[in-house]
Amino acid sequence: MRRGFWGKGICAGKHAIAEYLIQQGFQLLELTSKSHHRITDEPDDDLRLQASDIRKKGDAQVSELVFENADSLLDFATKRWQDRWVTTDIADGLTLDRFLLRPFFLLVSVDAPVSLRWKRFTDRCWRRQLDPPDLEKFVLWNDRHLYDRDIGRVYLTDRAQVRLFNSSSSLEELHQALGILDLADEQRLRPNWDQYFMQLASLAAQRSNCMKRRVGCVLVRERRVISTGYNGTPRHLQNCNEGGCPRCNRGDGGGIGLSTCLCIHAEENALLEAGRERIREGAILYCDTCPCLTCTVKIAQVGISEVVYSQGYNMDKDSAAILEAAGVRLRQFHPPSNGLIYLQGFGEPAKGSGPV
Repeated sequence: MRRGFWGKGICAGKHAIAEYLIQQGFQLLELTSKSHHRITDEPDDDLRLQASDIRKKGDAQVSELVFENADSLLDFATKRWQDRWVTTDIADGLTLDRFLLRPFFLLVSVDAPVSLRWKRFTDRCWRRQLDPPDLEKFVLWNDRHLYDRDIGRVYLTDRAQVRLFNSSSSLEELHQALGILDLADEQRLRPNWDQYFMQLASLAAQRSNCMKRRVGCVLVRERRVISTGYNGTPRHLQNCNEGGCPRCNRGDGGGIGLSTCLCIHAEENALLEAGRERIREGAILYCDTCPCLTCTVKIAQVGISEVVYSQGYNMDKDSAAILEAAGVRLRQFHPPSNGLIYLQGFGEPAKGSGPV
């Protein structure tokens, strides 16, 4: 499998992360500088700094993994997709489009605060006995580096499946966070069944018209979708977000006026769509929020075997007790961390947080 990295800003740390992966058994794939007009971390002709110390291998070994163009690099990796590869040499949107078609490719972007990146760049200049730019000049470089219409990186990095925010103060801290994060987790490339069905539930939630909370649900048997549901007012009634449910539109607090709510819950919609005869033993209900008591008793009644949820609700313990008594397994699913991830202190509980 392969990882592609883009540093969203100058000295964000993409090469440091690529080096870490190489230490973990990945191999670096590179393009020749002439073949892709590389925009390296040296943004000015007067500061020709080598942006990475990755190339510490013998010339003979490196030459086997340097390619004239992106197509030959991609062809090489495709034939060896089960091995672990990493590259930092993706130069344009068309190249990225071809890479993203491969099921073994993961695009990871790296960013950091501009003041910290300026300090890193300044330190790099001093180590090479070069005069560093002042902060204003560095910011101008950075703006061109990110937002230039022809070469700006932001247009590529915004498509990353994983976005890392690298404010780590040392390589040790960075490596510790990366070890916990586990970028090599196979579920980032191809979701397992839990992740797949939970993503379908979250997608269903986007159709919700309830003014209080978006909830989506998927009912599954033998890894096949039986039905889906999202919360909102019943068929032929005015949508909740158009004023159809007075209780939701008043913004009543949790547990208040439930008997006057006109919205059908996502779980109820999925159960009604499937019908008792289609559910049968072995059916699993995936919901992005733990079911409430009203839905829980219906889940127990129709013979659902297992309930999987991602987010807690305010009556989880009560729902869990009912499902346990009914012989229905309940478990919470925690997908691998994707999206924007702060590497500094990754894995530690947030300040003031408690058990969920």
